[in-house]
Amino acid sequence: MRGKKAQVFILSAIALIILFSITYSIYTSISEKSSINTRVRTMDSFIFSMEKDLERQLYTSGFRVLFLTQDKIARTGSYVSDFDDFFYEAMINGSVDGEESEIMQGATIQELIEQIKLRGSKMNILIDISDVNVSFGQDDPWHVFISIDAVFNITDKSQLASWNKRAVVKSYIEIDNFEDPLYFVSTNGRVSQKITKTIYEDADFVDRSNLLSHLENRYYSANTNAPSFLDRIKGINSASENGIESFVYIPELSAQSVQIREKSVVDYIYFSSFNPPYSSVSEMPSWFFIDDARKEKYGIS
Repeated sequence: MRGKKAQVFILSAIALIILFSITYSIYTSISEKSSINTRVRTMDSFIFSMEKDLERQLYTSGFRVLFLTQDKIARTGSYVSDFDDFFYEAMINGSVDGEESEIMQGATIQELIEQIKLRGSKMNILIDISDVNVSFGQDDPWHVFISIDAVFNITDKSQLASWNKRAVVKSYIEIDNFEDPLYFVSTNGRVSQKITKTIYEDADFVDRSNLLSHLENRYYSANTNAPSFLDRIKGINSASENGIESFVYIPELSAQSVQIREKSVVDYIYFSSFNPPYSSVSEMPSWFFIDDARKEKYGIS
């Protein structure tokens, strides 16, 4: 009987040890999976916030580049015809015409990348950003975009999770309240005008009071026959799918002793050698002439 009891005791002990081992293994496995899942969620959250932060940082950098172009135009009285070179020099080197720009400190692409890496390291996340391409452009009339296209390799220091892919982060900057270079350069700095998007739709211009308000408030409207904002910075005076245009307010030019011309007051036409057929418009000022191609857009029969 004692032998049988001993046997039962030994078998029970073995069973308990096996059960304990299995339970411990399951617990360990669940715990490891939980840790991995937690870390993956942390990584996902970090990546999401990183993209949002990078979008905001790009906005700041792009805004500063536009500010620098306006400053250069104001200083030189000339367009920034080499805008692409200007943009890359500012964004990569933090300089303008070979001179370090204080305003670009902390806003170059390399500095943005270093800020992202530093933030990651504080969360035990290793970040490598390679094959970086940065660009500036327009895909609508009222915004300029700045984007970064790069390969992002993000790894948890404990090797629990990693994330690797090519991604594009893009930020949009409104052109409202930026100066229109066309006016400044064309009047030798005597007249400056800020861009303000019109509050009217094309159909609203049938009402002459709206057309007059559009004129007097120096509003801009979109037109694919006109140059875009970036084109205006470069001094390009040709049609763009992101084109904008305003009407030149002749009394303002007269007040600044700018020579007056009798031609269409559409800005990029007025300040150019173009002189398409034009005519006056009833219920509008006597100096207000518009070219035939614009009549339908502005509800003029």
